[in-house]
Amino acid sequence: MKNKLTNEELQNALSRFTLEGEIKSCSPYGSGHINDTFLVEAGRNYILQRINSEIFTKPRELMENVDLVCRFMTEEIKKQGGNPERESLQIIKTKDGSLYYEDEKKNFFRMYLYITDCKAFDLVEKPEHFYESAYAFGHFQKLLSNFPAEKLHETIPHFHDSPQRFQHFLKAVEEDKYDRKKDCEEEIQFFLSHEKDLSYALALLKKGELPLRVSHNDTKLNNVLFDANTEKALCIIDLDTVMPGLSIFDFGDAIRFGANTGAEDEEDLSKISLSLPLFSLYTKGFLEACGSSLWEKEILSLPEGAKIMTLECGMRFLTDYLQGDSYFHVKRPGHNLDRARTQIALVKDMEKKWTEMKEEVRNYLQINQTKR
Repeated sequence: MKNKLTNEELQNALSRFTLEGEIKSCSPYGSGHINDTFLVEAGRNYILQRINSEIFTKPRELMENVDLVCRFMTEEIKKQGGNPERESLQIIKTKDGSLYYEDEKKNFFRMYLYITDCKAFDLVEKPEHFYESAYAFGHFQKLLSNFPAEKLHETIPHFHDSPQRFQHFLKAVEEDKYDRKKDCEEEIQFFLSHEKDLSYALALLKKGELPLRVSHNDTKLNNVLFDANTEKALCIIDLDTVMPGLSIFDFGDAIRFGANTGAEDEEDLSKISLSLPLFSLYTKGFLEACGSSLWEKEILSLPEGAKIMTLECGMRFLTDYLQGDSYFHVKRPGHNLDRARTQIALVKDMEKKWTEMKEEVRNYLQINQTKR
């Protein structure tokens, strides 16, 4: 990230946006590690962010994506009688009508209306939170089901192109620059044996059997705002990775992260498994929200989405380990190898429970076909 913002830079950025009332305060806000975020108190409250342009190298395209998606969702929420100021991010434009302000030092600033009376959770404190997050991301899919995803920029090229990531993995294995291949032969063989799984989704997309959708690409629990009083899911945030993609990838990454019984870097692999109750709960919430807008093939492929995202993530960890830990931050020797092993253990447990996972989504289809 660039240098810490000076007060002068901050005040300069604030002066560029159209705000209600006089500014009373501007203070750091939230626990995010990528963008610099500030709560601005004025006649109304706002969120000011400096976009990390070292991570998001195409901030203009990123903001065009966010704007297109937010405006479309706002209109859909209005049609349903909802409140878009609480159920969708609202971009505050600059005084000259721009989506962002870029200063002389190439700092990119944007502003949103602050959503009041809400909270977020970093970890699932009770199962209802996981269900609500599933419903929220399903609702996100439903709201955007008629949006032409091809209009969005691919701000991170080949983000979930598993076959391409497999080629990068093969190259890392072949080069073995850090002489680490000998430490992970079994893990390498595991991914080599799952090449077909990795190509499943994009092959169906190319054949037109899965549709291109708006994909959030970061479906963690803490990207959902909950109503502070009811603890019902309210709004999806952090739209920086919104791109054209597949619905099963958003579903799958949420399962990979949220239905794992252990930590992502757990060294004791006996603690790693897929929680079928959490998988069922998330499937229920997700499909209750968007099942009517998904193709039957999408619904039936949700377990594959979970498996692919877990395989892809594990393969990326192992690739980084072989390449000297140059991408993911590590805290100990072999950290990325531990991470890869947890993902492998999770895939293996998914394969043991594959019949139950597939049955869960088939049950949804059968119940809804009966209702018709």
